Amino acid sequence: MSAKAYVNKIAVAVPDYDVHRFSIGFAASQLADDPRRQAVFTRMAERSGIEHRYCCFPSADDPNGPAVDGAGRFTRGNFPSTATRMDLFAQAAPVLAQKAVDRLELGPDAARITHLIVTTCTGLASPGIDLEIIERCGLSPSVERTIVGFMGCYAAVNALKLAHHIVRSDPEARVLAVNVELCTLHLKETTDIERLLTFILWGDGAAAALVTAEPTGIALDSFRAVVAPDSRELMTWTVRNDGFDMVLSGQVPAAIHDTLSTRITDILGNRGLNNVDLWAVHPGGKSVLDAVERSLGLDGEALRPSREVLRLNGNMSSATVMFVLADMLAHRQADQIGCGMAFGPGLTAETFMFHTADAA
Repeated sequence: MSAKAYVNKIAVAVPDYDVHRFSIGFAASQLADDPRRQAVFTRMAERSGIEHRYCCFPSADDPNGPAVDGAGRFTRGNFPSTATRMDLFAQAAPVLAQKAVDRLELGPDAARITHLIVTTCTGLASPGIDLEIIERCGLSPSVERTIVGFMGCYAAVNALKLAHHIVRSDPEARVLAVNVELCTLHLKETTDIERLLTFILWGDGAAAALVTAEPTGIALDSFRAVVAPDSRELMTWTVRNDGFDMVLSGQVPAAIHDTLSTRITDILGNRGLNNVDLWAVHPGGKSVLDAVERSLGLDGEALRPSREVLRLNGNMSSATVMFVLADMLAHRQADQIGCGMAFGPGLTAETFMFHTADAA
């Protein structure tokens, strides 16, 4: 009989520098020639549901000044190339990933990890972050490595899915899943309000999870991907000469609402909406959470963990849903049924069902 996979531990980490207020000021400064549009942007930014977002690099002192970052790499009219941004990723991402893994407090058990899964869509390098994690965190050099790259915000669900399959096929497996994203590296100069509002969603963050057959924590039950029809252009993530270019259409919440309204039965299987106790929803933005809430008829408390993660951290791409799941793991009661979901390019919803194996 196949073993069941359990998320035993989750640890999360953000960098030291809170850049949210500065970022709003910088974004508004790009509209200084049009006070009316600047006022519209500022009003919409204040309604984002976000109070803090973190970056691996400190911001400059003045959001109206010549540079965005303290080191002067992001200078007005001369933002860095993709090559420079990838150098910054290679410098900072392993440090942030290690911070999350260290908080798992694996101790000598780090050497018992058999599989390492890393998700990221904000940086590319080889030798990569997987080898850095092995060296920094005391894993065996022979650990089996997998990188899930460029899948966007839902990649953490795919990492859990891989871990689920690995443990089910090998009950002795001990899988470390690490999600690390430096979204703020891809800031661009623009006067497009929709794109400016997208930029002030993003923060840097990392999560680390231990998945094994030991029956404690959160049991992973099933997975299902749902693709919204005729939605490929609503959310895209492409590599350009001046960084990675995220397009996040204002139609995304409506597409999510319509897709969940018609496909939630497929996601839940034989469970009804009223049987779900926990909703681990990726907070892609306030409007996304509002759309999920409306489409499923959830009460205001159901998405509280997601809204709190958004408020404190913004959208950290693949790491974000793991922050939500970490909160649920820490405050779980026995025998709760949960549904997790994260959204990304496609437009795709990667979803999973889970239940709590014990109380916290």
